[in-house]
Amino acid sequence: MKIAVLGGGNGSFAAAGDFALSGHEVRLWRRDADKVAAHRAAGSRILMKDHNGRHDLELALVTTDLAEAVGGAELILCPAPAFAQPDIARLLAPHLRDGQVVFLPPATFGSMIFAQAARDAGSRAKASFAETGTLPWLTRKHGPFEVAITIRAKRLPVGVFPLDQAPHAIEVVGRAFPGVIEPCGDALSGALMNAGPIIHPPLIVMNAGPIEHFEKWDIHKEGTQAAIRRVTDTLDAERIAVREALGYGAPHFPLAHHYAKEGEIWMYGRGSHDRLTDSGDWRERVVLTEHRYMREDLRLGLSLLVSVAAKAGVATPLAKAFLAIGGAICGEDFAQGGRTLETLGLGNLGKAELQTLLRKGF
Repeated sequence: MKIAVLGGGNGSFAAAGDFALSGHEVRLWRRDADKVAAHRAAGSRILMKDHNGRHDLELALVTTDLAEAVGGAELILCPAPAFAQPDIARLLAPHLRDGQVVFLPPATFGSMIFAQAARDAGSRAKASFAETGTLPWLTRKHGPFEVAITIRAKRLPVGVFPLDQAPHAIEVVGRAFPGVIEPCGDALSGALMNAGPIIHPPLIVMNAGPIEHFEKWDIHKEGTQAAIRRVTDTLDAERIAVREALGYGAPHFPLAHHYAKEGEIWMYGRGSHDRLTDSGDWRERVVLTEHRYMREDLRLGLSLLVSVAAKAGVATPLAKAFLAIGGAICGEDFAQGGRTLETLGLGNLGKAELQTLLRKGF
């Protein structure tokens, strides 16, 4: 199939390489003209490393022209950080066509941002927008055109906006990720599967001291201690309570399964945490106030969770506490400056009205 991949980060390069390895026609779009020119000069190739070895892969197109990248594509995949979504959504909106599926892995309810951008641009295209609970790859770039994939996701719960178009969207996304996609309802359900706002805020806040002290720090290895795990499970219980209050059924993909040695398989499968830390790819310099765990998962992800919880009538004391502490670390008010139903223009909708919008679209 024809797939457009948007962005130049870890997830985008993993996607482009993995799709090319599977025989799909891949177009990679990024905004940096100098980096695109350098990539073209290198043959528009990606060197991808996984447990099967090294794969030298050629992409069909590397471009700064978004219309050229997405023209004729069945699937448009955008794994960019949530804080980059509004700008990319505005650029993409005029180019959407009937039947195209925009897939955001994960998204922090970014499917709504992309759908709103299409509406605001006057697009009449019958496109659909989907999001899932995690990036489909545990991955890091090892060079400008080189990427390492430690793990591929085994299960991806996917929500779709509007829900009425879910059968088509799930079929398209499923061809790119065969045997992996699990429908989980509407886009808000998909957003409430996002693991990042649960696993990352405790790690980056509760490890703030060593993060600032050491030149490099692996918060998934030394930073994942029993005390932090207990906090993570409690925060995850707040997420699951919100899902249940809104009527979303199991499975809720509790984060405890990510660390478990037995029991139900989580999104990345058995032993994924150990394989992540054994890779060494997450031992890195972390700038506490700039890292995406703080700017995306805590600031945007937890503000969304708190906002939706208020709509559902669920208490989220731990999520609120991390928002307050993270904001204090960065010298900002994350509760006011994050991503909420209010900032998305949905704050005045009742639960029934919100569910109708999620099902039928604008």
